[in-house]
Amino acid sequence: MRQSLDNTSDNQTTKTQDSAQHTSRLKNLHSGAFFEPLLSDYRIIFERDPAARNWLEVVFCYPGLHALCLHRLAHWLHCRGVGFIPRLISHLGRFLTGIEIHPGAEIGQGVFIDHGMGVVIGETAIVGDYTLIYQDVTLGGTGKETGKRHPTVGKNAVIGAGAKVLGNLQIGDRVRIGAGSIVLQNVPSDRTVVGVPGRIISQNQNASLSPLEHGKLPDVEATVIRSLLWRIEELEKQLQSLRQELGVWS
Repeated sequence: MRQSLDNTSDNQTTKTQDSAQHTSRLKNLHSGAFFEPLLSDYRIIFERDPAARNWLEVVFCYPGLHALCLHRLAHWLHCRGVGFIPRLISHLGRFLTGIEIHPGAEIGQGVFIDHGMGVVIGETAIVGDYTLIYQDVTLGGTGKETGKRHPTVGKNAVIGAGAKVLGNLQIGDRVRIGAGSIVLQNVPSDRTVVGVPGRIISQNQNASLSPLEHGKLPDVEATVIRSLLWRIEELEKQLQSLRQELGVWS
């Protein structure tokens, strides 16, 4: 009899906890905690994209915003243990926008995916607030390892078109990754990375620099080539001078 009463008490406690969790979720939903990231994603487009002229264009013609809206729904369901449906939503988003974001990925508020075609964000990737991502970017893994296997990107980062960030890497705040770069190592905050494989070429002295000025990154390869050409010219001059001296003495 006593055991039966204990079981009844445990069942009531479990129901009470479930009810409290459900009520908490509804409060978060109505308080704006669910919709606030979506509003931030919407507002940031007007700040980052000069082509955004009015709300109608942004709502209906920006696949990056559509992909983030679908992902936030899929992620919300994924975090609550719903099976299949989040992956289906992700697949639908990929079909409609060309942007593939795994439901398990954590995307901060105010993230802007510009154009977005070909963007892939893996299951354990984390993208910080107000990060700017261009088309054909991959935040992926490097093999079949389990656990945390995708990058963690800090706040206010800029990832240029075609860039690949592979593995469980830590990319700091305000990092700029040049177009076409392949990053395979951790990058501290306030750094600029270019090349294949990615190399840190400078530290951003001005943290308030506009993220849209990522196209002004220095061309490291061109600098090295110019240096080699200058060296070759100097060596040719020295060789010519040496030949003249030998010709005089002969």
